[in-house]
Amino acid sequence: MGNLLIFGMGYTAQVIAARLRAQGWTVRGTGSAGDIAFDDKALVEATLARATHVLSSVPPLREGGDPVLQAYGGAIAAASLEAIGYLSSTGVYGDAGGAWVDERSVVGTGRRSARTQADLDWQALSPRVRVYRLPGIYGPGRSALERVAEGKAHRIDIPGQVFSRIHVEDIVSGVIAGFAGNAGVYNLADDLPCSQNAVIEEAARLLGVPPPPMQSLEEANLSPMALAFYAENRRVANGKAKRLLGWKPAYPTYRDGLRALSASTRPSIASAEPASARTDQR
Repeated sequence: MGNLLIFGMGYTAQVIAARLRAQGWTVRGTGSAGDIAFDDKALVEATLARATHVLSSVPPLREGGDPVLQAYGGAIAAASLEAIGYLSSTGVYGDAGGAWVDERSVVGTGRRSARTQADLDWQALSPRVRVYRLPGIYGPGRSALERVAEGKAHRIDIPGQVFSRIHVEDIVSGVIAGFAGNAGVYNLADDLPCSQNAVIEEAARLLGVPPPPMQSLEEANLSPMALAFYAENRRVANGKAKRLLGWKPAYPTYRDGLRALSASTRPSIASAEPASARTDQR
């Protein structure tokens, strides 16, 4: 069994940890949900010395680079590891005008210049690195179902706008497949890019409530982060992960994922309280 050190025990990383622990792995991690303080250098490096695998879900600083690479990049590169993973973002591709992007597409043209640099820096760290580029992540407690139930969902009138997304469990299976497969860059996304409106409408249908009204961007009064989200338009191809890793999403469309979430969480959604603020750790 493997021994995994995770930097940044955020939403996705906690699900990865739970799956691997169930398979007999030893998993330790930094962050509020972890058992190691990030700045406890002696303990982190001692844990790294015993690890067979490393995964970072920590986002880059807006200015100043990747904190994990800055603090531990040299130690990670020098460690006797079977595989190194980094959870990146398909935001590195920028706006493609709705076209398909794959791992050969140009990066660094969008708003996430810090993420692009971190993505490239992790690739350059070691030939054992797997970079997983992720689109919008959803799963239990973090989906359009909760947003609709809480009255926080929007439908925005932008014809032709499409996004890709992925269920958290499909990230887990992709990361594990990547650890066992070849190093490289992999897009992990579902098979059906679509508008955000379609996702909200399906969530409303599953909950048996009317979808929110269609609005313009101005009427929706979105946050700067949400506005930046709508400024990009692309479809993310997942063929490389399928071909080289044998990976296949269990939830190939948003309909599959939302239907499964609705069946498993409907009672709690019906009485949902507003969700607490979430970290940017993946």
